[in-house]
Amino acid sequence: MTNHDEAAGCSGIGDMNGPFHHGGDSTGHRSHEPADPRGEPMVTLRTPAELADALPYLLGYRPEDSIVLVALHDRERRGRFGGRARLGIPAQPEDWPSAAEQLARGLVAGSERRGARPESMVAYLVQEPSGGETGRDVMERLRPLAQSLRTACGGLDVAVVEALCISDGRFWSYCCPSPGCCPPEGQPMGLPGTSVLAAAATYAGIQVRGSLQEFRARMSPCQTEAAHAQEVALDTASRALVPRILDGDTREDVAADTLALAERVMARLGEAPPVSGTATADLRDDGLLADDEAAALILGLQDRTTRDRAAEWMEGAEAAVALRLWRALARRCVGPYGEHAAAPLTLAGWVAWSTGDELEAREAFAMAIGADPDYLFARLLHQACNEGLDPETVRRCLRAERAGRSEGEQASAAEPDGAATAPSGSPCDTAGEDLEGKEPSAPREGPVRKHRRVRPAGGGRPSRRAPRALDTRRRRPADTRTSPGDGPHRDGPPRVAEGANNRFGTHRGSGRRTGERPHE
Repeated sequence: MTNHDEAAGCSGIGDMNGPFHHGGDSTGHRSHEPADPRGEPMVTLRTPAELADALPYLLGYRPEDSIVLVALHDRERRGRFGGRARLGIPAQPEDWPSAAEQLARGLVAGSERRGARPESMVAYLVQEPSGGETGRDVMERLRPLAQSLRTACGGLDVAVVEALCISDGRFWSYCCPSPGCCPPEGQPMGLPGTSVLAAAATYAGIQVRGSLQEFRARMSPCQTEAAHAQEVALDTASRALVPRILDGDTREDVAADTLALAERVMARLGEAPPVSGTATADLRDDGLLADDEAAALILGLQDRTTRDRAAEWMEGAEAAVALRLWRALARRCVGPYGEHAAAPLTLAGWVAWSTGDELEAREAFAMAIGADPDYLFARLLHQACNEGLDPETVRRCLRAERAGRSEGEQASAAEPDGAATAPSGSPCDTAGEDLEGKEPSAPREGPVRKHRRVRPAGGGRPSRRAPRALDTRRRRPADTRTSPGDGPHRDGPPRVAEGANNRFGTHRGSGRRTGERPHE
């Protein structure tokens, strides 16, 4: 990697080739490989301004309140972008060193798993001013965090060749060796979409899909006047449905009613005329879903086996409308029913992951964990998505369950005495454990925030089995508190970075995550 000379301004910035020649890495982000002789497009970044402009294209979205590390791999002394890792900025400065160490170790460990240890790093700190601050105030306040990142990476023998702070539409370099090089007020960011890099990204089909806040808004409980009516509908449905789900004699009837209602609503959504804009589309879907329908679906999906059957709508034409339905249901989990959002959020994340949208999948899984830290299905899928496992493994399992159930129903119809049994040998059965370990199937009753779920005493079909690729051992949630930058939060130490451990969890009711693997 070559350095700029003194006249070029900030030193330490090499020629970083981000050719936008894509191949999926194990983190779900597109990897940027050097252009080959066939002539794939290549763009060379040489200045801090170009690096600052590159950040949204490296992640696929605009980060907020974030620490971002980008790995560089040296090839003929020219940096090649590798894995990326993101973590929310902890509110307390005393937590910054541990957050920096966890993030650096997670990114290096993830790169090593893919057989390419990074030679160097680029670090970004992104945060908007608050409380009368200026962008420069933010930069100075975060300077110790930048130093912690450089120290943590240096301890792993990986140099940070550039560290940038982006705030209030401007950027600053923490690595500039010349006091008079960079203006104290920072340098302005370019207009989005006007750089050479933006043109190359457009050519390569890379899209910047807004901010994480915008992703979460599509799956967050509504805060309008309609929320009260929805809460009343949930109270009514809870009194009617939960006793029936807990009763083994009527549980299957509730499951059948829930799935039939979901299919009717999905058909209604599929027939709706298209509209432009995500906000408009979400409002259209909300208008097509009545409060009592949403309440019945939300309560019905609290039964694990019902939810697992709904997860089979994961591909083809039904996947798109299923995703719209799960988003809409998550928006209806208002008031004390926030924990009930874990089921539709996990289903939304699963459909997004199954159809190739790993960015929305991660956010949906993380929000599900925030809604209910003990929701093991979300934790397992979040781990699998972060570790780059192929969702086809889970898809095969669900397809086999669907086919086996269909054959079993046909056999039962042919045997009046009900002696027929479903075929065995599906991939789900060979793993030897439930997909969710020992998680019970019964829902929480009413808007109770925290109590132990119990498995119904009788009835219910056998639990689903897990594919071998997933670690089905139950993990306890991490006993830590999460950091800001990832939705509503309280102050607390940083989340566990990728590679640090395999535990997931959050504080109940906070809407935040602990133990989350950062988005590498």
